[in-house]
Amino acid sequence: MRQLLVFIFTFVVAISIHAQELYVFAEPASSLPAHALSVKFKNHFIGKNEFFDRLSYRLAPQVFMGLSKNMTLRIGSTFSNMYTYNPKLESAHFYMKFRFLSSDAVHRHFRMAGFFEAAKTSSPFHFDEINLGGDKSGIEAGLILTQLWHKLALSATVSHTQVLDSYRWDKGVHAGLHSYQSLQSVISAGYLLFPRTYTSYKQTNLNVYLELLTQRLLDQNRYYVDVAPALQLIFSSQTKLNLGYRVQLGADMERMMRRYWLLSVETTFLGASLRAEV
Repeated sequence: MRQLLVFIFTFVVAISIHAQELYVFAEPASSLPAHALSVKFKNHFIGKNEFFDRLSYRLAPQVFMGLSKNMTLRIGSTFSNMYTYNPKLESAHFYMKFRFLSSDAVHRHFRMAGFFEAAKTSSPFHFDEINLGGDKSGIEAGLILTQLWHKLALSATVSHTQVLDSYRWDKGVHAGLHSYQSLQSVISAGYLLFPRTYTSYKQTNLNVYLELLTQRLLDQNRYYVDVAPALQLIFSSQTKLNLGYRVQLGADMERMMRRYWLLSVETTFLGASLRAEV
């Protein structure tokens, strides 16, 4: 009976997860299933440029927890050799997403969610770009809208970030030199290439993505616009392998990463709490 319950739960959840909205550079409005646990490792790679005389990377281990069918919690950290030659623990973050609207129909659905993130880093305050993924300490809040039509998923994200750094309250040498507020927007598209039809949740999925990411600094009125294509393989509806490339289209701010590769792997343990209870 225990094995049967676990199998039914896993199968129902697996077929309800639409692969083409599991974006590589952004989060969808959909939440992690209740009682599910997901572990993710992602790595950013930067080649030699005007800031680095070597291959640099930032490794980000993350753990996702489905607290309920509408609420997802994520905790994580970053390890990097970007600011030092030797890799070190760089930052830690906390992320919460709450899905508050769901509209479902045959082969399509619409989701809306709000999110909040807080991050703390030991990295020096160097660049204009505001990034809570290792470069800046602060908080971010935003709204996500995701629409699925059969094999195509579109999503839009808008968010506001506040940098919480001691320089912000420094009335001396750092006054007016940095930006501490920003607006972000992301438009994401995902398309399921294979399989053509679903016969089993164990089928391997191949998805293609294209994402447009922007930021506007509110203190200094500077901006960037990036584009990020990506490929994704999903094995047995549980393990995702992502490969993406993000490149700057235009900007007038100083940034550490104008282009980089992203490689990540994520495994989801569906019904983790159920297995412990039944």
